[in-house]
Amino acid sequence: MFNFTHHNPTKLIFGKGTIPKLAGEIPSDACILLTYGQGSIKQNGVYDQVMQALAGRTVLEYGGIEPNPQYDTLMPAVELARREKVDFLLAVGGGSVVDGTKFIAASIPFEGDPWDIVAKRAPLQSAVPIGVVLTLPGTGSEMNMWSVISRDSARAKLPFGSPLVYPRFSILDPETTYSLPWRQTANGIVDTFTHVMEQYATYPADAPLQDRMAEAILLTLIEEAPKVLENPHHYAARANLMWCATVALNETIGVGVPQDWSTHAIGHELTALYGIDHARTLAIVLPAVLDFKREPKRAKLLQYAERVWGIREGDENARIDEAIERTRGFFEGLGLPTRLSAYGLGRECFSEVASLFAQHNPNPVGEHEDITAEHIPAILERSL
Repeated sequence: MFNFTHHNPTKLIFGKGTIPKLAGEIPSDACILLTYGQGSIKQNGVYDQVMQALAGRTVLEYGGIEPNPQYDTLMPAVELARREKVDFLLAVGGGSVVDGTKFIAASIPFEGDPWDIVAKRAPLQSAVPIGVVLTLPGTGSEMNMWSVISRDSARAKLPFGSPLVYPRFSILDPETTYSLPWRQTANGIVDTFTHVMEQYATYPADAPLQDRMAEAILLTLIEEAPKVLENPHHYAARANLMWCATVALNETIGVGVPQDWSTHAIGHELTALYGIDHARTLAIVLPAVLDFKREPKRAKLLQYAERVWGIREGDENARIDEAIERTRGFFEGLGLPTRLSAYGLGRECFSEVASLFAQHNPNPVGEHEDITAEHIPAILERSL
């Protein structure tokens, strides 16, 4: 196991009926900017709960943050916050709202072009504090320092991270997820699954605790997903999926072990180019990456096959093949296609994806730092 330093300052408040706890988490004299997405919080009762908790406070609103939050959508919020001297941000929604709010928080005090925060990884000196009321689990953004921002004019979907944008607190009430369309729920499950695999399906690092924690999340997702598909109001299953999504990317399972993230890097380009949902790009790319890198990942893939899917019969390659197919089957069973052809894409897209990948990833990616743009066609070939 590698050396590591682990510090996560986010206070997590979990469970039904917890939204009123907002009142005690935000300074009473704060000028608050409430950020949200396309308006579902005003239909499912979450907005009313939040506003009731903040009664008597100074609250401004900024809605319309879309999936894959856009730079051009977020900048008016930055201008509003600067003009009104906002000193606390409250993100109410899913991971895209949280990601967008992190960018707003970083941009308000930033001197220079805020796009540099993303495109040039410009270091941050300060950020406006943020809190979260999560309504769509999947990204894990509610308890980490990472964000992904898109800019269509630059054909870019890029991550940034800073300890300054950890949420001060996050409230997770599983009941807020009851009204989610199945597509969003399924996307969140696959996003979570892939977050775990990026940190787990690498190579052995003498870290059995992290391995078993990762496997526990994967097994829980596999067990709980059908329960929510059958009954969207299954509280226990919703709660378990929500907690899985948080633990998958709050750094707990990733400390001291190698990490991959090539699936995300490639998936981001598919979203930027073709507008495919983020999680659906992961469903396409992950099985292909596992197959393409089966030799350096062999030991962990065999472990994955046995511990997660119970595959113990057959030679090593047959077990790996079956594990990858079971992964595809799990994603497909949730309604997420794992082939480019489902989106009308074929080999003609390979060069465009590779070209954009090269622009955004000047250094090789993967746990061995050995995946470059020249490997993209061979990887995507496995997703046809």
